[in-house]
Amino acid sequence: METLPEDCLTRIISFTSPGDACCSSAVNTVFRAAAESDIVWETFLPSDFPEILARSVDRLEFSSKKELFRRLSSAPLLIDQGKKSFMLDKCSNKICYMLSARELSIPWSSNSLYWSWKPLRFSRFSEAVELRMVCWLEIHGRINTKTLSPNTTYGAYLVIRLTDRAFGLAVEPAEVLVTVGSYESKGFVYIEQNRHKTDEESSSSSGDSKERAIHKRSDGWLEVELGEFYNGHKEEDQVKMWFRETNGVHLKGGLLVEGIELRPKD
Repeated sequence: METLPEDCLTRIISFTSPGDACCSSAVNTVFRAAAESDIVWETFLPSDFPEILARSVDRLEFSSKKELFRRLSSAPLLIDQGKKSFMLDKCSNKICYMLSARELSIPWSSNSLYWSWKPLRFSRFSEAVELRMVCWLEIHGRINTKTLSPNTTYGAYLVIRLTDRAFGLAVEPAEVLVTVGSYESKGFVYIEQNRHKTDEESSSSSGDSKERAIHKRSDGWLEVELGEFYNGHKEEDQVKMWFRETNGVHLKGGLLVEGIELRPKD
């Protein structure tokens, strides 16, 4: 392998993964030069990365495609006026998106009697929305499959917190649903304090149960899996995601919504 021309090594390494490219750079100087080439690291970036960078809230400075990958895989990039975030999975270079609460369809969210928009220091977004009091609770989001990585199984997660005044959220189970075309992933969840699982319990829990668990995230938020789907990318479609509790007539409140995150499960 060491006798191969650098451009051949570059071509070979570009068919591996970001982790393999980093490991190969430790072999010798020839491998290092090939593994750190912009040609290699551009293959780990989405084909539309110039467009994504153009949609960024803040200008992203980078000296190489490897540095760009590192920055995109180490912290979320705010795009589209700060209403979405984009990130790459560090190991698989798969695309991750998060839709902020402003990007979601929430009935009566513009009425301060029912919902309250507030700035947050502990969120990637500038604001989140808190449920004050409603009977009919529904949160809906959508994203085009074309923006996600092809041939990848994705999970969709509602990211929330429960305030000290949370009430009425566990009287009836909330329905969670993800649809793509004729495909449907459906379940339910009870939203209540101290019902969430730790990271260790989350990693060992079964994803086949119809009842979804509330999982605690490393960033301090909680998340509920709305469902999963396979993005074959054969034709463009809409991923539609719901969280709703519309059967009960009781009042509920104290739910703080950051957004819906889509990330690969492979």
